[in-house]
Amino acid sequence: MTSASTLKDLDIEERMRLMRFVCSFAWVDLKITREERALCMHLISRLQLDRGEMRQVKKWLKSPPVPDSVDPTDVPRQHRVQFLRSVESMVAVDGEVTEGEREAVILFAQLIR
Repeated sequence: MTSASTLKDLDIEERMRLMRFVCSFAWVDLKITREERALCMHLISRLQLDRGEMRQVKKWLKSPPVPDSVDPTDVPRQHRVQFLRSVESMVAVDGEVTEGEREAVILFAQLIR
């Protein structure tokens, strides 16, 4: 396998872990925008999540994932670039990157090195 993974390389547990991270980054500025919600729906489709998994992601968009469930050390080494790109996309999708979002992405990148 190459060092850069794609979404199709993730197993279902890793796909849900990715969505937990993406949703947690959507909550950094304490609000979920239409664009952030749309990105999540796009990822649900690309990841081919089933109805139950989609319901869980929608719950995370109503209330953030539990902090203990988004531990950067749980990100598989071979998928770290994909996770980082996904959370970067989430914080940028609404066209406004707050200082808190920027700092959260930097910290995440440092923790998954």
